[in-house]
Amino acid sequence: MSPSQIIVLATPVFLLLIAVEFAWGYAHGRNTYRLNDAINSISLGVLSQLGGLFTKLLTLGIYTAVYSAVALYPDTAFWSTWYGALLALVFYDFCYYWLHRGGHRSAILWAAHVVHHQSQCYNLSTALRQTGSGVLLAWVFYLPMAIAGVPPLIFAIVGLVDLLYQFWVHTEQVNKLGWFDRVFCSPSNHRVHHAVNDGYLDKNYGGILILWDRLFGTFREEDEPCVYGTRGTLNSWDPLWANAEVYWGLMQDSWRAQNWADKVRVWFRPPGWRANDVALKFPKPAFELSRVQVYDPVVSRGASLFAAAQFTLLLSGVSAVLWFADVMPLRSSAVWTLALVTGYWVVGALLQGRITVLEALMIDCAAMATVTSALGLLDLHYVFKPLTMTIAIILVANYAYSTSSGGRFGTYFHAFLTAALTCSLLGDVFLMLPGNYFIPGLTSFLVAHLFYIALFRQGQAWFPSRRALFIVVAFGAAMYALLWPSLPDPVLKLAVAAYVAAISLMTAQAIGRAAVLSHDASRWTAVGAGVFMLSDSLIAINKFLQPVPLAPLWILASYYAAQLLIVHNVCRTQSASLRHQDRRTPSA
Repeated sequence: MSPSQIIVLATPVFLLLIAVEFAWGYAHGRNTYRLNDAINSISLGVLSQLGGLFTKLLTLGIYTAVYSAVALYPDTAFWSTWYGALLALVFYDFCYYWLHRGGHRSAILWAAHVVHHQSQCYNLSTALRQTGSGVLLAWVFYLPMAIAGVPPLIFAIVGLVDLLYQFWVHTEQVNKLGWFDRVFCSPSNHRVHHAVNDGYLDKNYGGILILWDRLFGTFREEDEPCVYGTRGTLNSWDPLWANAEVYWGLMQDSWRAQNWADKVRVWFRPPGWRANDVALKFPKPAFELSRVQVYDPVVSRGASLFAAAQFTLLLSGVSAVLWFADVMPLRSSAVWTLALVTGYWVVGALLQGRITVLEALMIDCAAMATVTSALGLLDLHYVFKPLTMTIAIILVANYAYSTSSGGRFGTYFHAFLTAALTCSLLGDVFLMLPGNYFIPGLTSFLVAHLFYIALFRQGQAWFPSRRALFIVVAFGAAMYALLWPSLPDPVLKLAVAAYVAAISLMTAQAIGRAAVLSHDASRWTAVGAGVFMLSDSLIAINKFLQPVPLAPLWILASYYAAQLLIVHNVCRTQSASLRHQDRRTPSA
């Protein structure tokens, strides 16, 4: 049985214990759970396991190579005895202590480890909150075991035991345990580790044994209430941002530093260290424990229920991928992983109030349409591809109805957007039908772009940015010149020329609009238009010049990203404008 399959079998046990802890805490008036936080923590744990499908061989591969080359005592018979395995476990725990300590004392290691500390709750779901990037450097700390001669299999087993032990210590329902607290990592000891209180910060690193902390001066007993989380509060349920936030901050500080030594130093100094010039130009407020606020955005009950339902379905999908990972082609594993990551991003965005349920459905269907096309699951593809744009049309209608006075649909913005999406739907249907319907599909999308031009023209001059017009048209002309020798007949040459002109003008109008309006929504709309042009460029290259590896994946992913960016940002800005007008209009 593979490690991934073991994780799949262990997952129901973890979830059952989480349910028991919740029930116990709720019954005794000590509930430590919030739905959004628990979903976010488990989602991050799940994503770390998916990432592990592609990175675990790094750790074990390097370990095995070092073991094979320089092992001092590679006596498998000894290490397989109970006392040899126990020694290996203690050895592993010792190495883990220094890895864990390094994860709090070096910024680049903290960037990987921070995910585990971001939750402001402390419960068994927090234990599952794991990093997706820790594996990139963690292997260094375990090389002494390889050099000593601990066989790779024993290393993997004791590593799993060490990790599983740490699950139960993430709870507030177990009080101090007397002598046990003085020897082993316990709930009380580990609560201190997760706290941001001044006296608790960077203490109690031990995985199984707390003796390491007592020996090396990092032990602190729990003697005041703990405040959990990080000093740089995440304030987000986005699992991708949770993994990236510290890396992004380090990159910014490195870029901004004037001294080249500081550009490097910021990655290895303790977390929070900043070059003097960066700290002066870009100050951050000092941490105050009394000002810590719990991040708990209010969303509708419907959005919460939908997020919980999708989260449950995604667990089933992840279980299937992990179970068959060893026999599934790497390409299929990667494509399904991308779809599942998208799904978890949707759950976080819903719980954060960044998207609506209809937008979530649109993204979900877009992900399934993309995956089924990339993997050749055409029966499912024929369902999800038209369904995606159908939901987009319903989404626009819902925005128009809910934000206009009296529930009227009557704005040119919504009408043009609906027309563009309807033509896009027709184009999708034509292009996925068996047979040669390329010209009807091309024509449908050409008309869609004309409606998009009319949409972006509302309240604006024609092509407000002449520079953008020149650059985009020049790009379109260059692409057409590249395609020209490969276009087989005059009709196709003419059709492609007209299409290139339409999408180029659409993109130029969107960019010009963004230059005039100069707000985030218009800029993201322009990005959507640009990504649309990129998607169509990929189609042209793949169809007429040379095959693009995994073409359906890149083409459809960029196409749906473009449509979503346009729909989301146009609807939001126009809806806000209509609400403003309605408030200013006196009632009869």
